Amino acid sequence: MTSDKDRIIIFDTTLRDGEQSPGCSMTLDEKLRMAKLLDEMGVDVIEAGFPIASQGDFEAVQEIAKTIKNATVCGLSRAIERDIDVAGEALAPAENRRIHTFISTSPQHLQYQLQMNEDQVLESVAGSVTRARGFTDNVEWSAMDATRSDIDFLCRCIETAIKCGATTVNIPDTVGYAVPTEFGDLIRAIQEKVPNIDKAVISTHCHNDLGLAVANSLAGVEAGARQIECTINGIGERAGNAALEEIVMTIKTRSDTMPFETNIKSEMITKVSRTLATTIGFNVQPNKAIVGANAFAHESGIHQDGVLKNAETYEIMTPESVGLTRSELVLGKHSGRAALKSKVEELGYELGDNAFQDLFKRFKDLADKKKSIFDDDIIALIEDEVATEHDRIKFVSLQIIAGTKGPQTAEMELIVDGETKTAKVEGKGPVDAIFKCIREIEPHPNAHLQLYQVHAVTGGTDAQAEVTVRLEEDGKTVNGSGADADTLVASARAYVHALNKLMTKRAKTKPALEVDGAVA
Repeated sequence: MTSDKDRIIIFDTTLRDGEQSPGCSMTLDEKLRMAKLLDEMGVDVIEAGFPIASQGDFEAVQEIAKTIKNATVCGLSRAIERDIDVAGEALAPAENRRIHTFISTSPQHLQYQLQMNEDQVLESVAGSVTRARGFTDNVEWSAMDATRSDIDFLCRCIETAIKCGATTVNIPDTVGYAVPTEFGDLIRAIQEKVPNIDKAVISTHCHNDLGLAVANSLAGVEAGARQIECTINGIGERAGNAALEEIVMTIKTRSDTMPFETNIKSEMITKVSRTLATTIGFNVQPNKAIVGANAFAHESGIHQDGVLKNAETYEIMTPESVGLTRSELVLGKHSGRAALKSKVEELGYELGDNAFQDLFKRFKDLADKKKSIFDDDIIALIEDEVATEHDRIKFVSLQIIAGTKGPQTAEMELIVDGETKTAKVEGKGPVDAIFKCIREIEPHPNAHLQLYQVHAVTGGTDAQAEVTVRLEEDGKTVNGSGADADTLVASARAYVHALNKLMTKRAKTKPALEVDGAVA
């Protein structure tokens, strides 16, 4: 049986640090859905947001605090009294709650960002942790830019934080600067130099600027850290964070060299990864470890021959261990509601009656166009349906005239806040016409298209298309996604999804205080 000293606490910051990535913002409903999945998957701590950042962030943290029953719900705050008070208020409904407060400790940050000396920082550490303890006895303190900090000063800060009540101390590689041997040595030095370190859990929070976030995190664990801060699909600031799926499967697969365990149900990894990708419109790269489309694909003749004889020749873990079902033909145009419902349940989804009826209609439409329907097709339809369930703007229909003779024309019907609206617009190509049509129905003159991307859900010329659209308005970026057998319909769905998220973001981003950034 694994003892506490061998169990690694998984702290997921997808909903906070991950959401800080340009275009990765989520609505309240999307955050709640992701939080429930993370809780079901066995994540120990869910960092739900940065409550002081905006009214939307406050509401999201508060709703997640009300909803989650197993994981500890965490809110981030700077070393500012108002930040901590707002975090405490947002987290109040949680059965298990944690305040995560931070301040920079590197010379670069002290001089140029904080404009504080070491004594002032130490005073701030003591004050912020003490105040946070007034709301909960579960307080985490972070040293932003720890890997570029003076080790003696860093250790004094950690000792002060623990003395004032911090139960977790986080050592972030904020700028992704460290290499594994260096990061491991830092954790060991902290254990040797901080006299009260036995009273707190050491945590890692590594960024991926040099592609070393996972390696650094695991080096930290080998050196004595027992919490890893990570995100689904490795999303996050700049090059991202340590990827949860890579951390978990490394520990599970290499127990011979890393005799540790996590509470994560690894069979849910693929589902959670796909849900996040659809929600934020960030497709996972095909060669991404664990969750990429090619992670268990074998094209080389030598590899194929070996896998056919024994999968262990080239597969160090099974697809089933991360919840990947082999994409097999199971449904067609003659399949009924019972068959589809059974498949939805087999894939691990629960849909309400209205959502299922909408899904069934789209499934039938797809079956009329596509001869072979695979699990991935069904998943794409489900995720698209769930992602747009609460949208103010609903896609209804689209007719296109395209080709060399032109003019390329789009005729579209949308439902906006319950009212049916139509438009017919010419464009410089069918996609341009579609997007102009949406702009005419629901004007948004300050928003600009930053990204339009198409990829196939499965193989074949009749493959379902999955489209990603990124919109930018006044420095705010959002991603939308849409799936359909018709690429142009998928394009319309993706743009409408992005526009809905932009409208939500407008309403929810009234800042409570000016926020310069968050621990990374």
